[in-house]
Amino acid sequence: MSAQILLAIESSCDETAAAVIDSDLNVLSSVIATQDELHQRFGGVVPEIASRAHLSNILPVIDEALRKSDRKLADLSAIAVMTQPGLVGSLLVGLTAAKSLSLVLDIPLIALNHIHAHLYACQMIADEDLFPAIGLVVSGGHTNLYDCQSATEYELIGSTIDDAAGEAFDKSAAILGLPYPGGPHIARVAQQGDLKAFKFPRTFIKDDRLAFSFSGIKTSLRYTALGQPGAREEPPPLTEQRVADIAASFQEAVVDVLIAKCQQAARAYDRDTLCIGGGVAANQRFRERLAELDASDGINVTIAPMSLCTDNAAMGAIAWELLNKGQISDLDVDVTPGLVRHRQ
Repeated sequence: MSAQILLAIESSCDETAAAVIDSDLNVLSSVIATQDELHQRFGGVVPEIASRAHLSNILPVIDEALRKSDRKLADLSAIAVMTQPGLVGSLLVGLTAAKSLSLVLDIPLIALNHIHAHLYACQMIADEDLFPAIGLVVSGGHTNLYDCQSATEYELIGSTIDDAAGEAFDKSAAILGLPYPGGPHIARVAQQGDLKAFKFPRTFIKDDRLAFSFSGIKTSLRYTALGQPGAREEPPPLTEQRVADIAASFQEAVVDVLIAKCQQAARAYDRDTLCIGGGVAANQRFRERLAELDASDGINVTIAPMSLCTDNAAMGAIAWELLNKGQISDLDVDVTPGLVRHRQ
């Protein structure tokens, strides 16, 4: 019997994406329309601009995903769509398209949690079941720790109390005069810098709470780069080398905190497997440190592949897990834009 296929749709923030995935978790196609150029001059995602771009992109992206997979709408067995968390206008575009297809084709609709899907991307490349595990989703909008009891059961056990790690990367890059999105540019210039040149704070690194905070390091970087308000002396000029040193030191501080909290969570919940997903998981220095952790700490680390770190629809393969458990959504399902923070 040939594998069934589903169409997954992602529009939670500023990427319009669709993927065709079979029941053996093979990604037959994955199409992503990015909006970086639209938001670049604002230094961040503008929700109204994002939702309007989704409206223009959603149908062409779905059509292209079907074309690349050499499948037709009539071949689909289900429709999956990210409904939480994210920007309300952006989420509604994807959900409306998914509901329409589900209704017209008379096939099941599966509502997905975008964050859980990021962690499931690790399972997609694993040779065996990864769960139970500790999961870390680290991106521009989220820095969350989960105790993952199974592929579909996730308990939020820690989160940031202010900026997400990716947001701190973006804002710090802007201070240093680097383009948006900041994460890749910080990583690029950091390769030429001294990671010990500046001592930036590692907030909560020795705290018993599974909590993150990145606003302090961002402020410290601003003062290092531009000087403190009211200071008598001007800061040294932001030469290419100084920018590289600041970027490298900043990146190392963020990575130190992420690694420490993963270790802390693994000990607290007695887990020996760690799954990492989200855009910041593409950071090469973070991946290097995670490899060292895997080798020295007895923790089995699985990182989502580079192609599945940033927002995409292929990680919607988690829908097969939900479908197999009968977790099908009604057509009156709504979006849930926010994500309730873990109580510290």
